[in-house]
Amino acid sequence: MPLAQRTDTQAVRPRKQFGTAATRAAIPAADGSLYAARTKIQPRLVHGTFRRIKWMILAVALGIYYFVPFLRWHRGPNEPSQAVLLDLDKGRFYFFSIELWPQDVTYVMGLLILAAFILFLMNAVAGRLWCGYLCPQTVWTDLFLAVERLIEGDRRERLKLDAAPWSMEKIALRTMKHAIWLLIAWWTGGAWVLYFADAPTLVVRLATYQAPPVAYGAILTLTATTYLLAGHMREQVCTYMCPWPRIQAALTDEHAYNILYRDERGEPRVSAKKTEVLRAAGQKAGDCVDCFACVTACPMGVDIRDGLQMDCIQCGLCIDACDTTMGKLGRPTGLIGYDTEANRRSRAAGHGPVSRIVRPRTILYAVLVAGTGGFMLMSLATRSVTGVSVLHDRNPQFVTLSDGSVRNGFTLRIANKRPVARDFALAVEGVAGARVEVVGGTADDLPVPADSTQEFRILVFAPAGLEAPVSPLSFRIADASGEGAAAQDHFKAR
Repeated sequence: MPLAQRTDTQAVRPRKQFGTAATRAAIPAADGSLYAARTKIQPRLVHGTFRRIKWMILAVALGIYYFVPFLRWHRGPNEPSQAVLLDLDKGRFYFFSIELWPQDVTYVMGLLILAAFILFLMNAVAGRLWCGYLCPQTVWTDLFLAVERLIEGDRRERLKLDAAPWSMEKIALRTMKHAIWLLIAWWTGGAWVLYFADAPTLVVRLATYQAPPVAYGAILTLTATTYLLAGHMREQVCTYMCPWPRIQAALTDEHAYNILYRDERGEPRVSAKKTEVLRAAGQKAGDCVDCFACVTACPMGVDIRDGLQMDCIQCGLCIDACDTTMGKLGRPTGLIGYDTEANRRSRAAGHGPVSRIVRPRTILYAVLVAGTGGFMLMSLATRSVTGVSVLHDRNPQFVTLSDGSVRNGFTLRIANKRPVARDFALAVEGVAGARVEVVGGTADDLPVPADSTQEFRILVFAPAGLEAPVSPLSFRIADASGEGAAAQDHFKAR
């Protein structure tokens, strides 16, 4: 029977003999080639708890991404008023009241480490929650699928349209769909560049073709990647491009909640009508009626009844689909649901449920998350708005003068992270009788402009007769209010 004449269920049934998307791609095709051609997945729209959660997360995530650049935050005169801004020209990252300098790159590293620990904790508790609900690939794919469904119809209509010959109606529908996809992808790229400059100003410059070429290049690049990844590649990104499925498999254990099919309740699978006949005759019949609702709802094309698979992103849509079917048949829901392997084995042995969310693995991850987050918060709260660094001259490292005294040269850099100019006084400690000179200025008046750094050439003189060839030296700066900082180096006499 040609595919165009098959029913919705018949078109899906042959998928069982090939297993998951990854294994299907590894089986030689009929023409003898090593890899079979990709089978386009057309997921069906389902309604239920997990679908509503995904819609809410999609709305919140896209709302944050698209509109945060337009939020305002007053920081004072001559300071940017955008709440979240990565200013590459000045080397600053602004996040509401937080301002990070290039010297604060450790906070970026800390955020990456914190994100990794949170991901590990999520995986230890409930599998691939990130993949199914929060990953940008999932969010944008859901959005593109919603557009496709709105224009071309649900799964059955899209399968018919795919099999239908080209006509004016098909061309119009496909043109409209791809035009909206490109519009979303373009705005995705446009929103990204707004995080690097004042958003309202950049929007006007982009619209009047006065923005820098790099902005247009970034928008075109992100437009193309969003259109390809979310519109065309979809599940292939999760299966082949993303490393997390393979990492997650090494991190999970028997007590982690994953989406599982309760085969002890669902098997053997028979049709709804045959189930009643078998049960009336005293024979065993499972609750699964082999309707393939869970398969047609899956955006990855996975049959969860075959067991936990690398392709599965744990999005919960198969749960909604199965629960809907069970509700129509008047049977208990939960045939597919979040469960653990430990629970499955416990039920098979006739024991009660086993739940161990709190266990050494989750405790360790929670402690690491709390420790890393607490350390970063404390570091941010106690972070100084004044910085100083010192660099010793390399050649010559010291100069012996005619009277026997020794001179060392240094480059002093002072960072003023306040939005107002400040004057600093310099004091040097560590060498008895040391004298300080500032080339082109005085040690009592070192002016530094607002929100910037300033370099000063420093000469330190030590009297003749120093016993130690190398002595520790401390440079201390302070403004009129007493706020300051210190840097350490060495004084070399010979």
